[in-house]
Amino acid sequence: MDVISKLIARACEEKQRIVLPEGTEERTLKAADKAIADGIAELIILGNKAEILALAEKFGLANIKNANIIDPDDNPDFEKYSNLLYELRKSKGLTLEEAQKLTRNPLYLGCLIIKAGDADGQVAGALNTTGNVLRPALQIIKTTPGITCVSGAMLMITKATEYGDNGVLFFADVAVTPNPDANQLSQIAVCTAGTAKAIAGFEEPRVAMLSFSSKGSAKHELVDKVAEATKLAKELDPTIALDGELQADAALVPFVGASKAPGSAVAGKANVLVFPDLQAGNIGYKLVERLGGATAIGPILQGIARPVNDLSRGCSIDDVYKMIAITANQAIAAKNK
Repeated sequence: MDVISKLIARACEEKQRIVLPEGTEERTLKAADKAIADGIAELIILGNKAEILALAEKFGLANIKNANIIDPDDNPDFEKYSNLLYELRKSKGLTLEEAQKLTRNPLYLGCLIIKAGDADGQVAGALNTTGNVLRPALQIIKTTPGITCVSGAMLMITKATEYGDNGVLFFADVAVTPNPDANQLSQIAVCTAGTAKAIAGFEEPRVAMLSFSSKGSAKHELVDKVAEATKLAKELDPTIALDGELQADAALVPFVGASKAPGSAVAGKANVLVFPDLQAGNIGYKLVERLGGATAIGPILQGIARPVNDLSRGCSIDDVYKMIAITANQAIAAKNK
């Protein structure tokens, strides 16, 4: 069974409650219909119920009626959620009137439903920017305890089965933090190891902290940052198999790893690649995707206390469907910690 089939099967076994705030968006509705039909999640769709059901009929979607449809403008729990937001943000100067207005915003309402314990995760971004998706998540759900840096991991399914775990690897950060310092980079490493376990079921994430240097072969402040991040990541979670700084070939190719980093538990067999900055990570995954013919799934947001994922506005129906399954798997992992 491939990695996608496994995570879908896991989602079906332990159904999670996933919020879709963009309830009238066509790709989202079509993906939701398939997700309900396949039983991968209990869906909470936000938007005007009559409009959503009319669109479902128009698109021939027979399963949308089985979702929990909540209208932000006609919500029986409006007071509960607006009061929750007010209590969370009043110290930041938010008034009750402002909280009530924001509670009618589906992106805020979705995060409030999660914060209240009435849902397990959220998928949005087909219509909204990353900033709009992240802002309420960080204000309401906040970051995972001990983590201050949000990042994005990409699940890479490559044809080069000799690398990673049978060709499956995770790249990070590819989406959020442009120039992480050593502390942030260490957090990205630890979070991505957790994502690899939660999404691909890696029993042993092997994390390589990438650089243009391997074990001091070059001297530069950029190398120093990666070396320091490696040290901090090992302190943050000593149980993770993690090493750096490593060049990409030393991380992936056994004979190169043995030559450049003898004795390393990661060199030559890494399945998680942590890039030194966002430019490198974003460029790297797109090169592997386009020139190497890999399938890139994500970005999968990590570092938030409960899973909230951001879609590309150019996403396909299949992208939304897979992200619902991924978010469910993150929620399962969070509950099992």
